[in-house]
Amino acid sequence: MDEITLRMLELKQKGYCCSQILLILGLGTRGRTNIDLVRSMAGLCYGTSRSGEVCGALSGAACLLSFYAGKGSDDEEADERLPKILSELTEWFRKYMGAEYGGIRCDDILAKCPDKSACGLIVNRTYYKMMDILVLNGFDPAEGRDGQSWAMY
Repeated sequence: MDEITLRMLELKQKGYCCSQILLILGLGTRGRTNIDLVRSMAGLCYGTSRSGEVCGALSGAACLLSFYAGKGSDDEEADERLPKILSELTEWFRKYMGAEYGGIRCDDILAKCPDKSACGLIVNRTYYKMMDILVLNGFDPAEGRDGQSWAMY
């Protein structure tokens, strides 16, 4: 197992859900933490607050992509690539995870894998795909906006 997979397992054992795990990993790549942001991601757990709707891995990854490219202050604009990278993520998720697990909703996935055995793999594959999307679209996951290190924020 690689370091990311081991960290995912550790976070799961500590009680974090899929969307929180993705965000913690993304923040950790830059040596950052944000308790309030991680806490807020709990609203996406198990298909948005346990409703069974869209998979938390997909919605969490969309939030993490937006962390890189979204508007964050009054004097800032969202990166023009944001719609494209969000679309790439969703299309990939639907094509691969949706096809393999019967849909992109948490309930669909759990209907096929009621023991949640697929969840770790889905989170893992989604994290790596999200990182690929960033890199292939000109983002450096180790850097913040305008080439500044995230550690500077």
